[in-house]
Amino acid sequence: MPAPQRRRSRVRSPAKDAMKVRPANPKIVLLNKPFGVLTQFSGDDSEHTLKSLVPFKDVYPAGRLDKDSEGLLVLTNDGVIQHKITDPKYKMPKLYWAQVEGIPTTEALKALRDGVELNDGVTAPAEVFLMDEPAELWPRVPPIRERQAIPTTWLCLRITEGRNRQVRRMTAAVGYPTLRLIRAGVGPWTLRGMQPGEWREEPSVW
Repeated sequence: MPAPQRRRSRVRSPAKDAMKVRPANPKIVLLNKPFGVLTQFSGDDSEHTLKSLVPFKDVYPAGRLDKDSEGLLVLTNDGVIQHKITDPKYKMPKLYWAQVEGIPTTEALKALRDGVELNDGVTAPAEVFLMDEPAELWPRVPPIRERQAIPTTWLCLRITEGRNRQVRRMTAAVGYPTLRLIRAGVGPWTLRGMQPGEWREEPSVW
């Protein structure tokens, strides 16, 4: 008679359990992160962090924004919202304004739209088009280094991935390095007139 088989106990994932336990009062905070600020609350005394900008201790960044990039950062205390923003399977769109060196050709724009070969694979199709300088754009401190003989161009890009320094790598791959990068939107949220260092609370959408 064969020995009875033991049922394997299912190992629960602490991360998945945490996502199911939603806070009683979900909080979403939008911040226009200034240039030079780290996307974290702790750091050395010489580093600029979120601690001096966001007056809440119970929210955390949903995704990252490089120190040398500016714009919209979503912070929340809700693991479900954070998961929807950061998990690639949800393909949460992110909108960027990129000031690049030179004037991109039609071929370069098509390559950005169709997918660019990077060292971690080909990027997903993206929406990319030329744009005027964003209205009411704040000056960057310090200003970008422009070469007098080379013009610059503003691009608007909407991507659904979140790879490390993805937009900068994409424009560099087609020959037009990014000089300034601003994230203008994440999913349903936008900067909507916020100046660097300003924040506002938003109602939960899920």
